[in-house]
Amino acid sequence: MAGMPADGTVGVGRERFLADAGARGLEVQVVERLAARSLEEAAGILGIRPADIVKSLVVKHKDGSFLFALIPGDRQISWPKLRSLLGVNKLSLPPADVALDATGYERGTITPLGSTNAWPVYADASITGRRISMGAGEHGYSAFVDADALTAALGAVVADISEPA
Repeated sequence: MAGMPADGTVGVGRERFLADAGARGLEVQVVERLAARSLEEAAGILGIRPADIVKSLVVKHKDGSFLFALIPGDRQISWPKLRSLLGVNKLSLPPADVALDATGYERGTITPLGSTNAWPVYADASITGRRISMGAGEHGYSAFVDADALTAALGAVVADISEPA
């Protein structure tokens, strides 16, 4: 079937996402959405601003471990700010296959909720105080969640780690 993962695990990532959110007592609303070619198009489909779509980026630490960086859609990671916060001089975005191995999620579906590894979470301070949308563990789905409840449930470090895209 078109769009089905090679191993036939349709919905497994979304199920992991929902199970983890539930275990943390986090209220999420998952919605099915059409595929989008851009952030702006995705925001339009969801009826929100691009800044309200939060990207869950997997970042590789120089020691070989990983972390999640939650960044608003209209911004990007500020590498100097994130390196300074972590006290390291080298961080990188891993290739898609490495991110998949680290989280159990394909690019475009990545979320700290339900990740196969509980990596530390760093959230940009600009996402707080509002309802945001994020990946829900499966292509074609988005989740809405209160950003403050999310960062609390994940034990995230909230700091200024982004810059304009």
